[in-house]
Order: sequence, then structure tokens, then C-alpha cells
Amino acid sequence: MPNYLTPEGAKKLADELRVLTLTERPRVVQEVSDAAAQGDRSENAEYIYGKRRLREIDRRIRFITKRLDGAVVVKKSEVVCDVVRFGALVCVVDENGKESRYTIVGPDEADPSAGRISFQSPLGQSLMKRKVGDSVTVRRPAGEIEIEIQSIDYE
Repeated sequence: MPNYLTPEGAKKLADELRVLTLTERPRVVQEVSDAAAQGDRSENAEYIYGKRRLREIDRRIRFITKRLDGAVVVKKSEVVCDVVRFGALVCVVDENGKESRYTIVGPDEADPSAGRISFQSPLGQSLMKRKVGDSVTVRRPAGEIEIEIQSIDYE
């Protein structure tokens, strides 16, 4: 399955990759080099921690590079506007009358506390391809809830 990203999400990942490769990694390499020059590496906490941090950075660089290589950036102009699709800002009302707003994004951009849900999440899957006025039953750990789509917007 392709890795769908919004243009903002792709930029955020690319910015993180740039910071890691151009700033963070060279700084940690220098710290490890300085710690190694102090002599005995077996009991040198700075050296051991620096090597561990370098492995973490390299792992994150590989992960981001792989995600960006397989990314499909979905522009809002390419999306059908009368149904919920990737990138949509969806306003819903639950059975208790509580209104919520969700932006449908890819898993790399998901942040439920900020209202950004993955299209692969249970709620995201329930909303996909639905129209304004549709009622949807969402299964969640706390039990099922009925929601109705009030509006769909592609900012």
C-alpha cells in the first residue's frame, strides 16, 4: 500500500530528514569523536551514549527516507469534493450532540489529539467515501457510537 501524505506532511518529514542529516547527525558524530579521543571507551558514558544516539538517528533517517521514497503526495485539488477522501476536513456530530472536526491524513501525520486521524483508523475508515448527511456507526474500544457527517471541506 502506498504511503499517502498531504503536502504539509511531506514537507514536515523532509524538514525532519534535513535537520537530522545536516545538523543533528554531524553534531553527534563530533561528540562521539571527542569522547573517543579521551581514551578508554569501555567505561566512557559519553562515548556509549553518543554511539547509541547515532544509531537512533541513523534508524530514523532510514525510516524517513523509505517513507518519502514510497510517498504519494495527495494535493487537495486532485480530490473529489462531495465525499470524504484523503485530506478532507470533516465535521461530525455524535449521538450525544457533540460536534467534532477531523482531518483525514496518512498514518505518518496522524495526531488524534489535534484532530488529525489516519484514513486507516477505525474512524477514518468509517468516514471514507461518505457524504454530508450520512450516518456512520464507529466501533471503538468504549463501544459503538453513531455519528452524522455535517460538512466536508478541503481547505
